[in-house]
Amino acid sequence: MKTAVESGAARQMDFTIAHDGSYAARLARHETGGWFPERWTLDGPEPYAVRLPGIQSEEPDSDVLPLADGRVLIRRLTEGRHTFSLLYPTGPGTGELPLGTVECEQLTLLPPAPGGACAYALQPGEHTTTVWLVAGGAFGPEYVTDVPGRCTGGVWLDRAGRMLALDREIDGVTKAVAVDLERGGEVTPLLQITEASDDRLLLADPDSGLLLVRSDAPGCELLGWGVLGSRRPVRFPECLHLDDATLSPFAVQPGQVLMPESCGVALRIDGGSASWLGVWRPAGRRLLQLAGPAGWLSGAGLWSRDGVLRLPYATGTVPCGVVDIEPFAGAPVDTPFYPAHDHAADGPTHPITEPAQADCAGQEPFGPPETPVVCRPVPLQQAPLRSGPTAGRNFGPAHINSDHTG
Repeated sequence: MKTAVESGAARQMDFTIAHDGSYAARLARHETGGWFPERWTLDGPEPYAVRLPGIQSEEPDSDVLPLADGRVLIRRLTEGRHTFSLLYPTGPGTGELPLGTVECEQLTLLPPAPGGACAYALQPGEHTTTVWLVAGGAFGPEYVTDVPGRCTGGVWLDRAGRMLALDREIDGVTKAVAVDLERGGEVTPLLQITEASDDRLLLADPDSGLLLVRSDAPGCELLGWGVLGSRRPVRFPECLHLDDATLSPFAVQPGQVLMPESCGVALRIDGGSASWLGVWRPAGRRLLQLAGPAGWLSGAGLWSRDGVLRLPYATGTVPCGVVDIEPFAGAPVDTPFYPAHDHAADGPTHPITEPAQADCAGQEPFGPPETPVVCRPVPLQQAPLRSGPTAGRNFGPAHINSDHTG
């Protein structure tokens, strides 16, 4: 059973989960047409949803983001102005606290910040990008800093909400940089696999230091992984390269302190007109492809520290549901993961494997490091990834080990 996103079907809105996994929010389609905000509570015995409709239907280009106190931030675009309000349930109705506006052509909300009390947004310009604090300030939206270059993306590198990674484009080349919001927006290089490559940061886990990147350093855009604060090179596993599908990581297992190789990673796989689930971890070097639950809000989910992956879904009979799976149950952390069953005839449920490789000197060990390494917020500029000898090397997806000398 594969969760399909058929062409021509009604648009599925983003499902945004708070940083601590307590709440989520999305724009839902009303039975009579139109859109309304909906808040999901995820940290109780059973998930449940609360509708937060306003006086009129929302525009489909509005954005919603849950805060840790249960309120939902909404961004609306009206005549070149981005207005922000906090929504909350008030019995049968919806309360709304206006926060203010930002006048600009383009503005995008950043992912939920650690702590859940604040929300940030990016205003990209031709030569600089402005970071705004749009919720959690004293007087509505507040200017935070300007970052040279045109920035997109947005990944939090710590649990304090201080270090923000952005993908910055300068002179046609995109590199991930770290922005220190408590030091006036001080910018430090974060990813620079080669000088000419586009190196974007997709996800980061502050506990283990695991980084998920997308780069064209191997010759085409591939998914890779590195370790925050480590001298280990970025690696591009062959199992994360599918010729007929696109992989997008959306959740990393937390709580694996100093053990990035043991972190589970959940990915959305898009191929043709369908989307399904992929799970992977560096130690296993295998991508397990699974069908999502019926009505899966594709690309949404979160991991528990114990390796349980929670997938939200909504159907006509179950408007708010969560399925829990344990894809790595019983699999040793320090050995490649092989699923217990290989249902090759059932579609995308069999593993896509990469050739077995012996770990050579200078490459990552698959297990906890012998000497603990403290993960620093901005490591890949201070502890660069450096290219090894390249003569005669086959630069396939599983063989690129690149970094820079800073």
